[in-house]
Amino acid sequence: MARENPTWGHRRIPGELARLGYHIAVSTVWEIPHTAGIDPAPRRAGPAWRQFLTAQAHAILACDFLVVETIMLKRLYVLIFIEHGTRRLHLAGVTAHPAGAWTAQQARNLAMDLGDRITRLRFLIHDRDPLLTSAFREVFTAEGLQIITTLPRTPRMNAICERVIGTLRRELLERILILNERHLARVLQKYLIHYNRHRPHQSRQQRPPAIAAQPAHDVTDLHGQRIVRRQPVVAGMINEYHHAA
Repeated sequence: MARENPTWGHRRIPGELARLGYHIAVSTVWEIPHTAGIDPAPRRAGPAWRQFLTAQAHAILACDFLVVETIMLKRLYVLIFIEHGTRRLHLAGVTAHPAGAWTAQQARNLAMDLGDRITRLRFLIHDRDPLLTSAFREVFTAEGLQIITTLPRTPRMNAICERVIGTLRRELLERILILNERHLARVLQKYLIHYNRHRPHQSRQQRPPAIAAQPAHDVTDLHGQRIVRRQPVVAGMINEYHHAA
């Protein structure tokens, strides 16, 4: 009970045991966790970061910057957001000259795009980038979100956002030459449609973020009874497969 309930101390646990019909002295209950190396409740460690992310996934929004080099060696910055629960990806904006005012405006745009869905979110995770200013954070705190700032040099604290950045690089940006800001925005918007509406995710039982349930067909349908067609998307970089009409 002490391990499963970090806030329960040697006086709370006897009460729960009494509800089960076991009347044990407070001193005895104190001695058992102490012998097992479990700290008293006020000093006991809380849930691990991984446990927190898993338990609160439905309420977490995370953001980070993706940096892209063009063929003219011009550096572009992409602000992305991802909802942990659904893995829905949002492209906030692309710019060559990021500034605090720009990031705050992208936050306002995202809040409008999320609409009523933002009321179901409780936390925003981001790093200590100075571009994510107080004005940026105030957009989300006004909507009731709590800001969680990651520790320095700990990318695992924002692992899902880091992972989707890696996915963007592997599946798209490492396979195409980017000309300029407009080109990058257009390519990313097309990829966003693929990512949210078609790309399967293991954490969602192979469902895309925007799909609530997968279609179900007998595997024998693949043996000539149903025709599956390939559809190249995102400038031919990625293939999608659909049943022929």
